[in-house]
Amino acid sequence: MSYEIRINDRNSTIELLSRSGNQIQVVIDNKTYELDIVEVERGVYSILLDNRSFNVELVEGKSARSYIVNTLYETFDVEIIDAESKYQTNRRKDEGTDQKAISSPMPGKVVRILVNEGDHVVAGQTVVIVSAMKMESEYKVKQDRVIKKVLVKEGDTINGDQPLIIIE
Repeated sequence: MSYEIRINDRNSTIELLSRSGNQIQVVIDNKTYELDIVEVERGVYSILLDNRSFNVELVEGKSARSYIVNTLYETFDVEIIDAESKYQTNRRKDEGTDQKAISSPMPGKVVRILVNEGDHVVAGQTVVIVSAMKMESEYKVKQDRVIKKVLVKEGDTINGDQPLIIIE
């Protein structure tokens, strides 16, 4: 099971490799760690890593996927980034910008392309539908535009942030 998390302003990928009782093996940004984790009281954890002990307190943040993580010397804002929050972040980032390409913030499969090169499209018109994590998302233009180039075809598997359609 793999997760993307944001710690303060830095994104990391965490993958749980195995779990047996308190023993956990994880990969964080391509580095493997063997951890012994025990919840000593509600929201407070003791973590052993390479014979060093760390005490960590998790406090729920403003949303269900955000936490404030306190250690003895530091405090971190942590957010678990799932498909929905990645989509919302991408939407906020695109607001107010002059859009030159349509892309999906997450990997998936092109389900339907609703335009052809040279088509004139109006603000709010859906141009492509992508299936990601068992959900279909419609991607629309924000302003009246002309379709310059369609870079994918229906059925293509795509990467996150890969340009799908170039617009003028």
